[in-house]
Parts: sequence; structure tokens; C-alpha cells
Amino acid sequence: MKLAPLVLVALLVAGCPHPNHRHDLRIRALPEGGPEARSLAYFQSLGVALEPGHRVELVENGHIFEAIEEEIRAARSSIHIASYIWRPGEPSDRLVQALRERQPGTVCRVLVDPLGSVNFEAVSPSLVEAGCDVRVFRPIQGSISSFDASRIKARMHRKIVVRDGRVGITGGWGIWKSWLGNAQGAEYWRDMNVRVEGPTVRDMQVAFAQNWQEAGGDFLPASDFPELPAVGGARAGFVASTGHRFLSDARRMTLLTIAAARERLWIANAYFIPSEAISDMLIEKVKQGVDVRVIVPGRYHDIAPVQSAQRATYARLLEGGVRIWEYELSMLHSKTMLVDDSLSVVGSTNLDPLALAGSEEGSVVVEDAELAARLAETFEKDLGHSREIHWSGWKRRGLLQKLGEQLSLLIGDYL
Repeated sequence: MKLAPLVLVALLVAGCPHPNHRHDLRIRALPEGGPEARSLAYFQSLGVALEPGHRVELVENGHIFEAIEEEIRAARSSIHIASYIWRPGEPSDRLVQALRERQPGTVCRVLVDPLGSVNFEAVSPSLVEAGCDVRVFRPIQGSISSFDASRIKARMHRKIVVRDGRVGITGGWGIWKSWLGNAQGAEYWRDMNVRVEGPTVRDMQVAFAQNWQEAGGDFLPASDFPELPAVGGARAGFVASTGHRFLSDARRMTLLTIAAARERLWIANAYFIPSEAISDMLIEKVKQGVDVRVIVPGRYHDIAPVQSAQRATYARLLEGGVRIWEYELSMLHSKTMLVDDSLSVVGSTNLDPLALAGSEEGSVVVEDAELAARLAETFEKDLGHSREIHWSGWKRRGLLQKLGEQLSLLIGDYL
């Protein structure tokens, strides 16, 4: 069970030889003009407009399994699940049982990443027995034997459920015991997910289909891409990112979202090793008078070297006025951004070099005051379980800690 974190650290060190290159977007703000102008900015940079007509709701922590089960049981034509982590245990057993009991004629397709899905071979036979088509994305055995580092690190980190082409779920979840409960202790991780209805579910389906085809699956039928009418007042777009040496869509989305902030920018992120450009933007936003806050994992972290690399970024950010908190209840695994009173991002995209350059990621960008208010409420709740890191104290940390941070920067510098 300890293999995946060790492999991940190896992948981090084996990454891109051009650290913090200058090919990031360098923008100070998005155009004035409200939601339409913001949508056009995202469309120009990403090809993803924030379309109207969506209903979007947050799904926290272990409630994700109830949400997935509900969609499985509601499915009438297809249920598609793509997950970076699917491991044996209670959550897996619940979902397998729901898939066994799905409506007759409902096609089930399951796609997992082998790096995160430790011991998935113990789960796969039950899924096949339940009538699911099960595939593994970019098997790593051959890559390891030939030491193809670029292929090993190019993982499918997405978490996507699509039901009947009409409802989508994404976020930070994995199918494993860490996502049970309600972040009430060290065993139960803190995470955030989102359920979406509306036109952008088609883009979530496309993201699944592209990974599915690469894993050897057939084209999805036309019935999996129904016409999707407007069902709510939220604007939304799904940003599917794939590996890119210089400027991935995940990186574009992150920088655009930061640039959009005029009053508030609140970030919760599990693996926080921002690039030079992202750090520059965060500090620039402070200079513009924006309330910039970041919550990251604290006492509990599943990959210690990554936490050291995270802490190596603090000094410059704190000195620049960015406020940083470390979450203390459990491992914080959320990947969310909140801008002002209306713009939210929820998905799989971490602010580390792997997510921003190497892996398959997916996040929903939502323009909706109600969802933003709900996300703000959860953020403030998490602040209450976090310890703020102050610049006055941080700059007095010991020499050994500083040296450890500098060594850990090798992780980020070589991605």
C-alpha cells in the first residue's frame, strides 16, 4: 500500500528538465463586463465557454459514495466511471453491489489508472461478473521495464461519473476507505466534489470517451450524447486537461481563475507546489487588494516529500501577503478555487507540476452565486480546523527545516 507514494515521488524527480519556464500566461486581470466577458475569456484561452443552463451542487467527503450509488441506480442507458484510485474495501463493495443491481440494459464502463488503483486486480473480476466493461489506462509494467518516465508520469488523475450522458460528477474523490466518513479524524480525508446537470455534461462525457478510446474501448453510441436542455441558472464549463510540456489547459484554467479575482480568491488544494507564474499572480492579486487565502494539508499528509516541497513555497508567498493555513483534522484532499461572490472551480486539478503539466485532469468552472456562497461556507468551516502560518514566525524557522525545504524543491524544479 506504500508503493504508490514512492513511485509518485520518483515521477516528480524524473520530470521536465526546464523548471518554471516562462511559457505561462502572464495576465493581471480578465476583461471587465460581467459573466459574458468572463465566459469569453475562458473560451478564447481554453475553448470552453461558461454556458448557461446548469444545476450544480457540492458533494462533500463520504457523501460522494451515496451520490455515485444514486446515479448508478438511476441509470437507464449507461453509467461511466473513471477513477484514478479504485482499491478493494467498503466503498468498492458498495459500488460493485449497486452496479450488480443496475437496471437491465444499462451499459457499464469502468476505467481506472493503475498507479493509483493499488490491488485493483482484486476488484476487477467482480465488476466483470456484474457485466461491466473494465479497462486500465496506460499500464505501467512495460514503461517501468523500459524506463519510459514520460509515460509513467502521464497518469489519468481524473475522477468522472457520467450517467446516461445527462448527469456528471467530478472532484477529488477516490474509491477507497480514505473517502469514507466526514473528515472527523485522521483516517477520513477532507474532500470536495460537485454534481452537475446541464450542457457541460457532454464535455465530461467526451473526456471519458477520449480516455476510454486510448484504453482500447470502442466509440460511445449516439445515445450517450443526448441533447441537454437548460435545467438551472448556473453557468458552467468542464475543463479537461491533458499533459503538455509548456502550457496545459489545467495551467491556463488556474491562471485565468486567479486573474478573474477582484475582491476574494480562496484556494483549497491538496498538493500545493505552485509554479513561478502562479506564485507571481497570487502576490500580484494581493497588491491589487484581493483577499488571497490558501488552505493546504498540515498535520496529516499522505506524501511527506510533497508536503516539504509545499512548505518550501511559503516564504515568498507569505512575504508577499498571501495568507496560508494548514488543515489539522485530517488529510485535506480538496481542489477548489473561489473567486469573489460568483465563480467556483471544483475538480481533480492540484496546483503541483504533475497536475499542471503531466496528467489527465478535469475540473468544473461554475458561475453561480449560490454555489459560491456554499463553497465559501465550507471554506470558512475548514479555516476553523486549520492553523494559520504567519510570516513573522515562519522566517524564524530552523536551519535544518530550511535545508530540507531546499532539497524538496528538487521535486518541483524538475517537473
